[in-house]
Amino acid sequence: MSALRRGAALRAATARAAWATAAEHPRHALLAAAVLGLLLGPLAPWAALAAATLAVLAAVGCTARPRALAAASPSLPRSAAAGAPRSLPHPVAARRRATATLLLGLAAAVLLGAGGAHVRLAALDRTALGPWIAHAADARAVVLEAPRARSFGRAAALVEVRSGPGAGEKVLLRARERALRGVEIGAEVRARGGWRALPDFEGAARRRGAHALLAADAVVATGARRGGAMGALDRVRTRADRALEAGLPAPLGALARGMVLGEGAALPEGLDEDFRAAGLTHLVAASGANVALLAALVFALCAFAGVPLRARLLVALAATAAYVPLAGGGPSIQRAGVMGAAVLVAALASRPASRWYGMLLAAAVTLAANPRAAGDPGWQLSFVAVAALLVLAPPLRTRLAARLPRAAADATAVSLAASLGTAPLIALHFDRVSLVSIPANVLAVPAVAPVMWLGVGAAAAGQLSTVLAAPFTALAAWPLAFLAWLAHAAASVPGAQIHAAPLIVTAVCAATPAIALARRRWWRRAARARPLCAACRWWREGGGAAGSPRRWARRAGAAAALAGTAAATIVFGPSVAGRTGSRPPAGLVVSALDVGQGDATLVQDGGSAILVDTGPPDGPILRRLDEAGVERLDVLVVTHAQADHEGGAAAVLGALPVGLVLDGRDGVASSDGTRLARAATKRGVRLVAPEAGQELRAGRLVLDVLSPRREPAALHAGADPNDRAIVAELRDGGFSMLLTADAESDVLLSLPLHPVDVLKVSHHGSADDGLPALLARLRPAAALIEVGRRNVYGHPAPQAIGALRAAGLAILRTDERGTIRLRPTAAGIVVDRRS
Repeated sequence: MSALRRGAALRAATARAAWATAAEHPRHALLAAAVLGLLLGPLAPWAALAAATLAVLAAVGCTARPRALAAASPSLPRSAAAGAPRSLPHPVAARRRATATLLLGLAAAVLLGAGGAHVRLAALDRTALGPWIAHAADARAVVLEAPRARSFGRAAALVEVRSGPGAGEKVLLRARERALRGVEIGAEVRARGGWRALPDFEGAARRRGAHALLAADAVVATGARRGGAMGALDRVRTRADRALEAGLPAPLGALARGMVLGEGAALPEGLDEDFRAAGLTHLVAASGANVALLAALVFALCAFAGVPLRARLLVALAATAAYVPLAGGGPSIQRAGVMGAAVLVAALASRPASRWYGMLLAAAVTLAANPRAAGDPGWQLSFVAVAALLVLAPPLRTRLAARLPRAAADATAVSLAASLGTAPLIALHFDRVSLVSIPANVLAVPAVAPVMWLGVGAAAAGQLSTVLAAPFTALAAWPLAFLAWLAHAAASVPGAQIHAAPLIVTAVCAATPAIALARRRWWRRAARARPLCAACRWWREGGGAAGSPRRWARRAGAAAALAGTAAATIVFGPSVAGRTGSRPPAGLVVSALDVGQGDATLVQDGGSAILVDTGPPDGPILRRLDEAGVERLDVLVVTHAQADHEGGAAAVLGALPVGLVLDGRDGVASSDGTRLARAATKRGVRLVAPEAGQELRAGRLVLDVLSPRREPAALHAGADPNDRAIVAELRDGGFSMLLTADAESDVLLSLPLHPVDVLKVSHHGSADDGLPALLARLRPAAALIEVGRRNVYGHPAPQAIGALRAAGLAILRTDERGTIRLRPTAAGIVVDRRS
């Protein structure tokens, strides 16, 4: 048999083996098809329909009578070979009928999943709040989650409305942080404010069932709490929180709450950042490890008490059912609860448990409850981590067991598999990859179980008294302190986390296990021959002449994965790196963005960003923001109502989350301004009128508004918008900059000006007789002129350039340099070479 025929025969045998596996486990196949339908239903209904159609066509093909087989099969009578209508031999016909039945079942499962997702989404989206949007609100609501801090001193929490419009529905309550400080889950509050449409960037709230935004001006706790089973659960959680913090320093108490009850939001900012950088964040998100450790603890206690096996299983099942809502009921703990329950139910039924079936069942249950759960990063990371553990952990454990002690091999294999599986998603969602996560997780393993077991003991004892919980927390303090130290030490390693394009990370994570698990014989063969010849021979022989179809499939799959990821990296990597490779700067950067004839000044410091003006309509503002690595804006300033300043504001609001808009249109009507207001309303972004004396803060950035002064509209009706434009001074540490918009010296010289480091020259460098006097007061080191190439206005004017040169300033023009980036340093202001 030739090499080509042998390869074709092996591939056909592999396909038959894979299909035989699916036929032997139809529950797995049907459940996987239903999950596929639930995933595709909300995102791409046409894809679900296409998949079902292909399955039906394949089923029809299976039932068709193959003429070639009829003519060539020696078991058929002559009449059948001559074309007479005879049926196939019984075994072949039975297999084909079984295949057709399974294919039709898969098609039905896909359609059922997609249809069920559509029906469920319609039910979830049904709301009575539609007519009340943009109206005043005065409602009582029960807090469903701990309030989370937002920018500008605000906080938000998911609540359930108890009175008024939308009673019984979930909404996102947003108010001042001090108004929500100390409000516990289950407490009833009265909120007064206004109903708003839920902004598009609040996708997490929409996935959790929120229908609208309640922007509250005042929030008052009524003292009441919800009752029933959820009220009882709230009281249990409150006592558990107090017990876990008893006798512990605040950071360690917050860490204990995070590890035992999944309350990761309770971590202090510094400790939270250390856990992120060290790749240990999963420890403070309740997941499968918590459920497994809880079940192990219940089994051990029941065995010590002499409880029979079946009763132990029932107690463990009850403990799991109670723990899932107690730990917040998030996507990862839901998945873990369903998988744990499936294992326990299988044990009760004396049947072997399948972890793959448990994972598919968990996906089906969580998606049936909320088809939008698949968009949650926690849901994705949870299922990808489990799949990676099922696929990669066993072979890695086997390979490592020959070189390491068994416990170390297990811990390393699990950490390596989970890290390789989740790294691409972490890079995609959180824009970072930890390089120390594997050693940090291996070192953390000995401390995780004691914290969980002692924490459960403290939470249980705390239902009676925090005094009884104190011995448990005193013992837990040691492993908690070790974990806090480990996170800080790992995060302090130079290069502990890096920014990398998701496709690059995916390529590395796909290649690593393939290389690590390759057999020595393959490496020896590749070393003896040229790489291309060795690869061709390995492919032609299907991984060895004596290789079984399964072995051939594994190696062929690994080769295909490597080839695909390498091709994707080569083709898409440069473009993705170019698009997402720019990251928010670590320090202060001031950028005069090249948007043509218009103004757009971007100020960034770490994760904080302020954009002053957006350039003309249909300008490249979004591309420039993407090049600067901007993912959200704390403040968008629209200095005045002219197209070269406000033209791109609506596009920015539609593309990025924005904290607030400092709206300097001053009542002037324009089409660009109308689009801006409409986009702000749609996204739920506040429009704030400017007034001299205002101070806006975003991280270390401070924006002092110097002009205009608020006056009755009648006093400045018909005035030049340039004279009423927002003039502001930007400060960050010792750096200062005057942002002048189009206001010229007749306006600027009347303001309380101080010397600054950088001046944004007014009105694109137009002629201004008062510019020398202004420069004498400001004494800047550099002047930025934001102006378009070959503009019809003659900007910048020779008079303005002469005044700037006479003052000895560094003149930086966007028409000559493109985007200009300034980085203040201890040695002075440096012009970024990339600009």
